[in-house]
Amino acid sequence: MTVTLTELAELRLRTFLRASKNEQNTDQQGVRLAVKDGGCNGYEYVLNLVDAPEPDDIIADAGALRLYIDRQSDPLLDGVVVEYIEGLLESGFKFTNPNATDTCGCGKSFQAGDCTPAAVPCT
Repeated sequence: MTVTLTELAELRLRTFLRASKNEQNTDQQGVRLAVKDGGCNGYEYVLNLVDAPEPDDIIADAGALRLYIDRQSDPLLDGVVVEYIEGLLESGFKFTNPNATDTCGCGKSFQAGDCTPAAVPCT
């Protein structure tokens, strides 16, 4: 399992984590990366700030950041590169996924061969 964060993506995620810290956070705080059914192409990427992993998450370190990868999403995320782009019209996380056979114009969803669920329109 390989997920790569660019330097800027890691920095932005660490910034979000620092901003979300509260007194109850532990040293297990990190980012959970997953895929869910949805979007205009079948699958959507999910990034969540979490205080601890789910019991069967795969744990990986990306620089100074702890990543928790949903085990069921793992095959669809293997090899993905997460970038953070900043521009006048758009800023946010961008995913480059070698498992995607097609991607949506919005960049938030993808298809993956024959295993993609039915798509729904982007909103």
